[in-house]
Amino acid sequence: MKIKLLPYQHELREALAVNDVVVVRKSRRTGYSWGAGWVATEYAAKQKAEGGMNVYYMGYNLEMAREFIEYVGEDAKYLELGASAIGETLFGDVNDPDNQIQAFRIKFKQGRVISLPSNPRSLRGIQGLLIVDEAAFHNDLAELLKAALAIIMWGGKVLIISTHNGEDNPFNELVEDILAKKLPYKLLTCDFDRAIDEGLYKRICERTGRQWSQKEQDEWREEIIISYGAGADEELFCIPSRTGGAWITRNLIESCMSTDFPVIRFEPPSADFVDWPLERAASEILDWCEEHLKPVLEILSAKHNHFFGEDFGRSGDLTVICPLAELESLFLQVPFILELRNVPFRSQEQILAYVVDRLPRFRGGALDARGNGQALAEFARQKYGADLIAEVMLSQGWYRDNMPVLKIQFEDRTLLIPKHRDILDDLRGLKLKQGIPSPPDSRQNSGSGQRHNDSAVALALALFARNSIESVPWEPPVTAGTSYSSMLTQGFKL
Repeated sequence: MKIKLLPYQHELREALAVNDVVVVRKSRRTGYSWGAGWVATEYAAKQKAEGGMNVYYMGYNLEMAREFIEYVGEDAKYLELGASAIGETLFGDVNDPDNQIQAFRIKFKQGRVISLPSNPRSLRGIQGLLIVDEAAFHNDLAELLKAALAIIMWGGKVLIISTHNGEDNPFNELVEDILAKKLPYKLLTCDFDRAIDEGLYKRICERTGRQWSQKEQDEWREEIIISYGAGADEELFCIPSRTGGAWITRNLIESCMSTDFPVIRFEPPSADFVDWPLERAASEILDWCEEHLKPVLEILSAKHNHFFGEDFGRSGDLTVICPLAELESLFLQVPFILELRNVPFRSQEQILAYVVDRLPRFRGGALDARGNGQALAEFARQKYGADLIAEVMLSQGWYRDNMPVLKIQFEDRTLLIPKHRDILDDLRGLKLKQGIPSPPDSRQNSGSGQRHNDSAVALALALFARNSIESVPWEPPVTAGTSYSSMLTQGFKL
């Protein structure tokens, strides 16, 4: 029979098939525990030669355990698999009540599903697939995770599922370590809106006999959000609640700054620069690049991989290009930051190409592709290839997943950036919006003009390129002496 799972529930099965450890941050009311019940049934019913194994489920209370075993029983009946009735068993010393562990179980011909209490001691000696449900609400999650992750040493698998329970919770720390590539685990995310988009409310209507309509779905969504009140961000939208304190402190940022690295700025020499003939403008840009960019590019080490991030601006915000060098021991360094103000689109393409063509062992870049930024991002993709260029549509979801990576680099002291007041202000200006660190809606004015945390976003994009793009170094097809003006005359050689 066909398994009736929604797309995000199918994603859970598929991720676990190819990963030893899968971590899911989710909204409430999405049916992940029900989907995990299908996974448990599938693994317990398969033969070992097909990847089957015993399954152990761990909720944080007795009712969760009962409910999960009931899910498995229903699934087994639906799939017409031979399975025993629900029962209870004891682990430990039967003569010592304090050393007894109760568990519910269900047996299949090949394996079994057993629910265990939230106790690290109950994981001793078990082997198979472990499912930890609502992990953030277990009493001793840190110790539980240590015991749970030891299971993979002997060929087992671990599935950790939870809504958030504060940003200082060990579950959120686990999520941030995965985002920062400190842990090689698979992270899945399903907030309330994704679940609805992929059919959650339609499935509810099927089960309850209601007639689905877009209007009814929208009203139901609003009712659920209202019912959670101030906790909706955490309970429904995967945003851990704030526990106080600055997001990135001044001391933390300044400890990762160096006066050895410059901030280089360019603004057109006159207000009518956009009206200059292309050849003349290109010649002006090339002369400036040779004078100001060539010296800092020539001293970059050919031994190190290089990446870049770019945050786009045209007539208001800055365009910021942030190169990133990966040194030995995975230490990261920003050799310079380039800021462009009021620079025409074609001139921005020329400057970007001048920089990237000269990055030794160029391995990838990520560009802000919102609005007008899409043109520069597309130019980079056409010139350097889709394998090396990420066109990023910046959003709250993107900030939620990637800004924590930026913070962790500062906390670990594995990043060195230019020391400059504007760069410091850009980073300190990142605000928590509904629990997500991102640039505020308002702009700031500095001695150099209007800013919108541009260098902070460019740095986050550079880290994203470094952490997400895997490719061989790019070799420039255009020689260092080729001028942009000749490219304009003869056509771009991409």
